[in-house]
Amino acid sequence: MAKITVQNTNVTIISLNENDYISLTDIAKYKSDDPTSVIGNWMRNRNTVEYLGIWESLNNPNFNHLEFDGFKNESGTNAFVMTPKKWIKATNAIGIISKQGRYNSGTFAHPDIAFEFASWLSPEFKLYLIKEFERLKH
Repeated sequence: MAKITVQNTNVTIISLNENDYISLTDIAKYKSDDPTSVIGNWMRNRNTVEYLGIWESLNNPNFNHLEFDGFKNESGTNAFVMTPKKWIKATNAIGIISKQGRYNSGTFAHPDIAFEFASWLSPEFKLYLIKEFERLKH
């Protein structure tokens, strides 16, 4: 586990199975004191669902394309609701991780996905996040 500071916001990075995952929960705290709602709002967006589906198709041989197609068709409608847990369970996703517990809990994502989320939240924040993440990796 590591922490970086991006525009006065602490962002947790964890490593699992030789991959880094960046806390979407921490990134969302940059704009809101209700990060769960911010992540949920992002995940119900049609462009987000399409991006997540393409990322999983490229990186996950066990991705459930049938469930993804259903989500893609529903996304963007007023009644569509998406959560990280729902996405993970239905599609066998590996790009997003939902962790519960006292320490390191929250929603984490592969850097490709985390940077996309940060861009949706704030392009300026995204650029600083990339710089700090690169600094940490070197």
